[in-house]
Parts: sequence; structure tokens; C-alpha cells
Amino acid sequence: MFDFDQFAADCCAARAADRSSKTICEVVKRAVSDPTGLLKSLGEPDRAGIKEIYRSPDLSILNVVWAPRMMVMPHNHHMWAVIGVYGGREDNIFWRRIAEAGENQLEAAGARSIAVREAQPLGDDIIHSVANPTSKFTAAIHVYGGDFFAAHRSEWDPDTLSEHPFDGNRARQIFEEANRRYAAGLG
Repeated sequence: MFDFDQFAADCCAARAADRSSKTICEVVKRAVSDPTGLLKSLGEPDRAGIKEIYRSPDLSILNVVWAPRMMVMPHNHHMWAVIGVYGGREDNIFWRRIAEAGENQLEAAGARSIAVREAQPLGDDIIHSVANPTSKFTAAIHVYGGDFFAAHRSEWDPDTLSEHPFDGNRARQIFEEANRRYAAGLG
């Protein structure tokens, strides 16, 4: 069984030793190398959501579950992150600001699909959107180099790609709508 207390302690020690995401990425890679152990500890995912595992001003550890076919609009974190997938697949589109548009508009700049047993670091200036293109739930451990819930972030409208302040209520609604679609057989 996966020991989340030990994982959090290992992440805290890695953060104290190295303020970048490099050492944390190795800790996350070790964790997701045993997806069966994570699934035994957390249970088989059956609902989209974000569960806080650990939170401090310097570090946040979340268990994030994406519903089948769920998509989340472009957003930033203003801190580095490491994403480790232990179930399903998380497809990320990376975005960059368009200088000619006053930097409040975006254009796609790359993509990365993160599969089971893989971990991906994201820099503190990364803007990305996330999709679960599969018919199964995707489960991932997300580790952030700060207090994820206290950070002032931005998100971009999926239709216009215009920037506005991150809205936690809107984010919760996206997860709940994905759960409703799944329950209705539309996911």
C-alpha cells in the first residue's frame, strides 16, 4: 500500500534540498512507478475532482482525477508543478502569449501526453490546458512549488482565448459538469 505520509515527507525533504522541481520530479516518478499501490491506497477513481493530500506555503500535493473526455481551459499556476499519472492519460497543450495581442491572447506552442508511470515537470511560467481523451478516468498526483489554493492565477476563455482571473467556483463547476456528463452516459 502506498504511504502518503512518507511521500509527503519525501517531497518536503526534496523541496528543502532543491527549490526547483528537479528533485521532486524524481520522488513523483518513484511514486507513479507503482500505479497499483496508488490505486490500492486511493481506490479506483470513479469521480472527477481534486483532493488535497498536503498543503503548506511552500508545497501542495493533490490527487487530481479527470472524468472521461473532460477538458480544462488554459490556465497557469505561477509556480512550478510536477504531474505524475498513475491511471489513464493526461494530454496537455502548452500555450504562449501572443505579443501582438497585448499578451492577453494565446496561441498553441506544443503538447505532451502523460501516460501511466510518467511524470512531467512544468515551469512556473507555463500556461497549459488539460484533456482526458479516453473513456476511462485519469488519475494523477500533482505537486506544486507553493500553496496551489492561495496563488493568484489566470485562466483563458476556451472560445476566445482571452485572459481573466482564475475562478475557483468555475473550476469546481467544470469538474461537477464532467461528473454529471459521465453519470448520464455522455462522458
